[in-house]
Amino acid sequence: MTAFDDAPGARFNRAHGRVFVSGRLTLGLMTPVDARPDRMADVDEALALAALADRLGFAALWTRDVPLMVPQGSDNTASALDDPFLWLSAMAAATRDIAIGAAAIVLPLRHPLHVAKSALSLDRLSAGRFVLGMGSGDRPAEFAAFGEDLDQRAETFRERWATVRAALSPVASEREAVVAASGGYELMHPPSSRIPMMVVGSARQSLQWIATHADAWATYHREEARQEGRIDLWQRALAQKGVGGKPFVQSVQLELLDDPHAAPEPLALGLRTGRHALIAYLRRMHAMGVGHVLFNLGRGRPARDVIQELGAEVLPRLADRP
Repeated sequence: MTAFDDAPGARFNRAHGRVFVSGRLTLGLMTPVDARPDRMADVDEALALAALADRLGFAALWTRDVPLMVPQGSDNTASALDDPFLWLSAMAAATRDIAIGAAAIVLPLRHPLHVAKSALSLDRLSAGRFVLGMGSGDRPAEFAAFGEDLDQRAETFRERWATVRAALSPVASEREAVVAASGGYELMHPPSSRIPMMVVGSARQSLQWIATHADAWATYHREEARQEGRIDLWQRALAQKGVGGKPFVQSVQLELLDDPHAAPEPLALGLRTGRHALIAYLRRMHAMGVGHVLFNLGRGRPARDVIQELGAEVLPRLADRP
């Protein structure tokens, strides 16, 4: 629950209750699961995998915002991804219950009214299954191409967040900022429920700012002792601002091995492991305070096999007590 829950008209949409479940760890998948730098994702296969994840009981399907194919990383590769809002619209049409989420829209590179209009439309088209995650971005080439100031992205993020937050609220008094930003006009009819907004990464903001303004915070995988410290800082920030209960979300690069008894090995931003050690790891993360884990699947086994195993053998175990 969050500080908004007691306010009139502040009930969250369906996605919030699907992804952020009190007392339970939920799992999501980054899509497209077969993303490769040398080609675009196979749309038919992506939609089939989305429907499979929905049937198996995963909480969410996520996608990233990569405006330009800028080479990055030690291997100097570039991601080739479709527009996130259009991609998630296709995911929504192929599914019924699973939430769909952006992780994350690069807010300083997009006009806030465009972001808000897309978010409102996608939430409506998905029947309330949308979560909007946003970050500040970090690629100088993209900021140059879009005519934005890289050094000012922290301030830009805060300013545009306020406009989007106002637009996604069902409460009339909270919508004044978006009406002012649009010259006195509404973008469309207000949503019937609040659309959850999540900060992904630091967005160059303090944890106190994120605790105050966001409904959840997402960050990347770390070694367990370091992550425990990060979660503790998050919980302290929530307590300091008097808004306890906002979820901590963690991404994990996962290579799930055929052998269910295989011991875990560290990967960059994740792990390679069999399912028994994965279940133990997820239970430890939940005990530390993680509410949702977002898997980036590796390219070892076929994605369909991994999703099937996670859904049939891992998800049910997370509901059990250790």
